[in-house]
Amino acid sequence: MTAAGVTVRVAEGEADLALVHGVRREVFIVEQGIPEDEEWDDLDGTSEHLLAIGPDGRAVGTARLIFGEQARELTGGVEGRVLLGRLAVVAAARGTGLGAELVRAVEAAGAGRGAVEVELHAQVGALGFYERLGYVAQGPVYDDAGIPHRTMTRVL
Repeated sequence: MTAAGVTVRVAEGEADLALVHGVRREVFIVEQGIPEDEEWDDLDGTSEHLLAIGPDGRAVGTARLIFGEQARELTGGVEGRVLLGRLAVVAAARGTGLGAELVRAVEAAGAGRGAVEVELHAQVGALGFYERLGYVAQGPVYDDAGIPHRTMTRVL
């Protein structure tokens, strides 16, 4: 449980994946204007998704964990590294600690799969959030879906 009475769990089945997609649609497509065809990818079907459910039963947050061979391909072949992505918290649940709770849940899930490091691709506006959680920026700023990003890593 998080401070706001939200339960964070692994998403299971199509119904949960629909909730995950609902949160991402609200945050990334509607709020941030990311084109729909850039938000959805083939990685959703092979990744582990975390889902945050509020006390009222509404989905309020999500994050995606990419692991194994796909993570190695996406992180430059680094062994023991997983990729945290698609972290989204609906506006009403921001500032409650839920984002940090989701990051820690992804880290724990990654460690459970043998990971020793986590990589993420942070929107530049969120760098401070991730830095407070122990992530370190790597390399230059780059564009992803029209939004400046920077790669960050954290040793577990």
